[in-house]
Amino acid sequence: MRKGKFIQIIAYLILAGFVLRFITGIHLPVVIVVLLILMVLLFTGKKNKARKKDTPLPNLTKSKEEHYETIGMTDQEIDFFRDTMNITKKQIVQLQENMNTSTKLRAIDLRNDTLRVSKALFKELVKDPKKLHLANHFLYTHLPNLVDLTGKYLEIDAHEIKNKQTYEKLEESAQIIDQVSKLIKKDYEQFVAEDLEDLDVEISVAKNSLKRDNDSEINK
Repeated sequence: MRKGKFIQIIAYLILAGFVLRFITGIHLPVVIVVLLILMVLLFTGKKNKARKKDTPLPNLTKSKEEHYETIGMTDQEIDFFRDTMNITKKQIVQLQENMNTSTKLRAIDLRNDTLRVSKALFKELVKDPKKLHLANHFLYTHLPNLVDLTGKYLEIDAHEIKNKQTYEKLEESAQIIDQVSKLIKKDYEQFVAEDLEDLDVEISVAKNSLKRDNDSEINK
């Protein structure tokens, strides 16, 4: 917000305060408190609007809208899902940028398939939005933490002059990043576990069917 606009708003608030004081007879300290509350609400609203502009949602395609309606999602569920996935996509993009910036972080990524697993889990959620709750740890803890950790690692690694303590802190950070990467892989394995169980059942049924058919052929 420009300085002139800010002064103008303050002037309007002061004027409103005096009018309120004159009309209601409320003591000046109370008026000041009310004005402060109004200012906080005003600037909080401005920041929230700016934040929303920074992360606009992509347009909802007709096919996706039909998909959401087919699986019985309400408008509120659709909005929440799309907002969550929009944030998650940005975090994955940032994580990829962070991982590819450092040789050490690239090695961790290759060892744990962190980016590949994150993208795979994202795709699974897109296919089945109703399973969003099964990825809570990934969405709200592990992925955001990993983005923050890798960002801090790069910030420290960029220091031109490093001492023993710096290298120790980098090594400790790398170990934590590796551990969180393993947790993300576990998140994916747990997410698809039910699908694997269903496949096991189908394979078992198919095997039994083949066995019956083979036994029938032998007995002919």
